[in-house]
Amino acid sequence: MAESVDENTIPLDVEKTNLHFGFIKLTDCASLVIAKEKGFFEAEGLNVKLTAQKNWVILLDNVIKGALDGAHMLAGQPIGATVGVSQKANVITAFSMDLNGNGITMATDVWEQMKEHVPKDADGKPIHPIKADALKPVLEEWDGPFNMGMVFPVSTHNYELRYWLAAAGIHPGFYTESDSKGHTDAEVIISPNAPPLMPSYLNSRAILGYCVGEPWNQKAVFAEKDGKQLGVPVVTNYEIWKNNPEKVFGVTEEWAKKHPKTHTAVLKALIRAGKWLDASMENREEAVQILSRSHYVGAEAKILRNSMTGSFVYERGDRREMPDFNVFFRYNATYPFYSDCVWFLTQMRRWGQLKEDQSDEWYKKTAEKIYKPDLYMEAAKLLVEEGNIEESEIPGDDETGFKPVTAEDIFIDGKAYDGTKPNDYIDSFEIKAP
Repeated sequence: MAESVDENTIPLDVEKTNLHFGFIKLTDCASLVIAKEKGFFEAEGLNVKLTAQKNWVILLDNVIKGALDGAHMLAGQPIGATVGVSQKANVITAFSMDLNGNGITMATDVWEQMKEHVPKDADGKPIHPIKADALKPVLEEWDGPFNMGMVFPVSTHNYELRYWLAAAGIHPGFYTESDSKGHTDAEVIISPNAPPLMPSYLNSRAILGYCVGEPWNQKAVFAEKDGKQLGVPVVTNYEIWKNNPEKVFGVTEEWAKKHPKTHTAVLKALIRAGKWLDASMENREEAVQILSRSHYVGAEAKILRNSMTGSFVYERGDRREMPDFNVFFRYNATYPFYSDCVWFLTQMRRWGQLKEDQSDEWYKKTAEKIYKPDLYMEAAKLLVEEGNIEESEIPGDDETGFKPVTAEDIFIDGKAYDGTKPNDYIDSFEIKAP
């Protein structure tokens, strides 16, 4: 039973009160779960059912065909669907669910070989961030294919893993007209796997590493193989791209137009849930207990706690403070920036999922079709009027939707990203599709 929310909420005259949302068993579904469990949906007059989906394809299919009203989605799913890279449909987002939250884990024997090429500090601990430069000499000696997993072709995980490898000059492969798997010219074979199954695939040697969200990197730390930990997280996506967008809440454009007040009410509840998650460590601890329930993430609390409470374990005994590993509200995390959408489009073009060059204006117009900051601001301003969030906690009226050009410490390769100049950004890469 959800807790009652004794606040100043003014419910809207919603078109639909009973809603069914989907999610995948990852910690970054937290805003949806907390909005239900802490009563934020209820305060808006909404009766929400949450159902775990088997995989991202089924989840998006269910949203498109109307079996779900909306869902926790990969940031690339509304984009890929709209431009026809994945399932074709007009899917939009007005809410970014979180920043960061992913990692790249390697099989322990692979890490032990990489470690020889990683700089150490005075105490002998690896200096982070660990670049894929340390993997390059291992690959040169590797006998046979080197297989790695990610969760979906248009997922952040696919692009982050490719970005990390390519920054070290390791070719992760191109998508072509005749190769929908993206393996053309690949030195590392990257294929999609279901997140909860990645540790077992690592154990069976079907893959030698993977990029995934939590808790499945920390699961490899706790699991054992031959008396050692199963796998070693070597880098987080915070270290690849500081404060990168990860998941979004997505609905079809048709659903949003049919249920505008309902959509606004949902956004209000999700914004409040994000704020609650970032408000205190006590709240994070409570969220860990809630998410550990079998019908939500279903992982042990000790595994969820590793990343959800401000630290991250690489090797056993190597716990490091990482307060921004999971961000649900701070840094305008919930606002859908056009420049984030454009970044995903640049990577789709870089790796050949988008087959043709497009103008900078095309990237901007496409982002405006998919990301809806105006809908976000409508909901946020209602929360400000109610006193449920502060005006200082949301972007101002002068927000353009494009973040400033990145400094050299934001991306692991030091490249500058300007969302208003996507073609310059694509052209700056040595490894890119023709």
